[in-house]
Amino acid sequence: MQESFTHKTFEELTKKELYDLMQLRQEIFIVEQDCPYLDADGLDLDATHLFFYKSGHMIAYTRILPPGLVYDDMSAIGRVVIASSSRGKGIGRTLMEESMIVCKRLYPTKNIKISAQEHLKAFYNSLGFNQSGVPYLEDGIPHIAMIYDNEL
Repeated sequence: MQESFTHKTFEELTKKELYDLMQLRQEIFIVEQDCPYLDADGLDLDATHLFFYKSGHMIAYTRILPPGLVYDDMSAIGRVVIASSSRGKGIGRTLMEESMIVCKRLYPTKNIKISAQEHLKAFYNSLGFNQSGVPYLEDGIPHIAMIYDNEL
């Protein structure tokens, strides 16, 4: 498999890519973070999936959602995940930068909204996201809404 970022619609995903992204998301969000929730929430069908393989393993992934699907007038980046063995190497920053590029290309006039784990606020601030609203619990983990102004 190619070792570069790839983005595809749901229909373009191979069976192996779909399996790998679901496995990575479940490994981190459900098992590691101990958050039992329905990951297959129906939004994947309308999403653009951005991912990165290294040595044949998917190690980074995000789900990009069009405006109107979750937020009325904003696109969204969600399900941001890095394999535990690949953390601390700058892949998260590159993953988000690539995700933002794809959002800007697909939805050039729309701001980008994320639901960020609160402890990652400084990281997302460094990418140009700003907090919107008050902190809230999502699956028992403190989160904050953050918005990137695509007009900047």
